Amino acid sequence: MNALAVVTGASSGIGYELAKVFGDNGFDLVVVAEDERISDAASQLALRCGGVRVEAVRADLTSYDGVETVVSALRAKGAPVDVLAVNAGVGVGGDFVRDTSLDDNLEIVDLNVRSSVHLAHRLLGGMVDRGEGKVLFTSSIAATGPGPFHSVYAASKAFLASFAQSLREELRGTGVSVTTLMPGPTDTEFFDRAGMQDTKVATGDKDDPAEVAKQGFEALMKGDDHVVAGSLRNKVQAVAGRVAPDPVKAKVMRKMTEPGSAES
Repeated sequence: MNALAVVTGASSGIGYELAKVFGDNGFDLVVVAEDERISDAASQLALRCGGVRVEAVRADLTSYDGVETVVSALRAKGAPVDVLAVNAGVGVGGDFVRDTSLDDNLEIVDLNVRSSVHLAHRLLGGMVDRGEGKVLFTSSIAATGPGPFHSVYAASKAFLASFAQSLREELRGTGVSVTTLMPGPTDTEFFDRAGMQDTKVATGDKDDPAEVAKQGFEALMKGDDHVVAGSLRNKVQAVAGRVAPDPVKAKVMRKMTEPGSAES
């Protein structure tokens, strides 16, 4: 029987690439997303990764019931979850007060933060009881400092980075490991969906989501605490994030994320 990996946000981008690399390495898959493309993604994964089972679960993880839909589907399978890849996330760009709506910002909190805590709490217990399992949280290089003009998104990713490290320490000695994936700007739909197309960060160089996923998978399998994936630029930013004062980091980030900065 193959090990089972659950990947959220798997209809496109890093999540889809993570599902591919898990499937290529012999994991059965449960792939989750809120949009209808998740069925097509599951079909493509099944064709690509012969010998593994792929099941799609369409669920809106911004809601309590959506997360419970995933949990119920997993319980109905009757198979233990060996890997949980908490990857689903959303962002919104612009001035917090003048450009973004309350609903958009609360959606970020609900998906990036609340659903991650909810799903992890539901599934980690079984891993601890069995004495084995792995969890991957997709955070971001944005977690290393303040994020003006994507303030709630950056804060949500900082939460995930902190949460993952805390869980890792709590679970030390249980056989369950927790790894944080920290990509930089990646060639996905993120910037379009976040309304950040006219920013310098959106129009600059981006990393390949397949390479980001591969690095995340390798770090997870090794049991590393985190991996800064992608280009050397991201690793430099991560180092700078540990030493530079927050006001300095905020000013630097503003030049990358302020609306219209692509033209400057």
